[in-house]
Amino acid sequence: MQVDVLNTKGEKTGRSVELPDDIFNVEPNDHCIYLAVKQYLAAQRQGTHKTKTRAEVHGSSKKLHKQKGTGGSRKGNIRNPLYKGGGTINGPLPHGYAFKLNRKVKDLAKISALVHKARENRIVIVEDLKMETPKTKDFSAMLDKLRGDNWKTMLVMPEHDANVYLSGRNLASNKTVVMSDMNTYDLTHTQVVIFTESAAKMFNEEEVAAA
Repeated sequence: MQVDVLNTKGEKTGRSVELPDDIFNVEPNDHCIYLAVKQYLAAQRQGTHKTKTRAEVHGSSKKLHKQKGTGGSRKGNIRNPLYKGGGTINGPLPHGYAFKLNRKVKDLAKISALVHKARENRIVIVEDLKMETPKTKDFSAMLDKLRGDNWKTMLVMPEHDANVYLSGRNLASNKTVVMSDMNTYDLTHTQVVIFTESAAKMFNEEEVAAA
C-alpha cells in the first residue's frame, strides 16, 4: 500500500511510504476489535464500589428481646439487614474488572482497526514535525489542512516530542501518541490517523525485524 507524504500545508512532497500488505491488507477481525476495546474499557474501571455488611454498620450487637414468649417474631440485633440502618445483603465489594487478552488477539485487533482506516482512506502521512516552541494555533492550523471537516484525529509520532505534545494537548479533536502507545480503542474512536513519516516507516522496520 503506497501512501503519499504530505507537508504541514497538506501538499504532496513527492515522497511516499510503502505500508506493508501483511498489516494493511489482511482480512480484519471485528470480534478481536470488540474484545480489545472491551478490555481497555474494563481496565479503566476503578471497582471501588462498596456497601457495609451487618458486621460493619454502627449499632449494638445485643439481642433485641428474648427468643420465645413475646408473641412476636424472632429478632437478633439492630444491625439486621431488614431494619433501617442495618447492613446490606450481598452488596458490591471492591474488585477489579480487568481481564487478560492474548497478545496475538490484541495485535490482530490493532491491525484490523488499521485495515478499516486504510480501506476508508483515513490514513494520512505527514513529514516529520519540528516545533521550536509549543504553539497550539499553528498545530491546529496544520491539522485543518491535513484532515478537513474538523474530523477527530490521532497523530502518531515515532517517539515523544514535548513541543508537539504540548501544542496538541488542549485540542479536544486530536490525540497525540507515540507509536508504541497506539491502541485499538483510540484507533476506533478517531476518524483520521495521521502518521509522521518516521512513524510510518517503523511498520517496515518491524517487518524486517520479525523476518
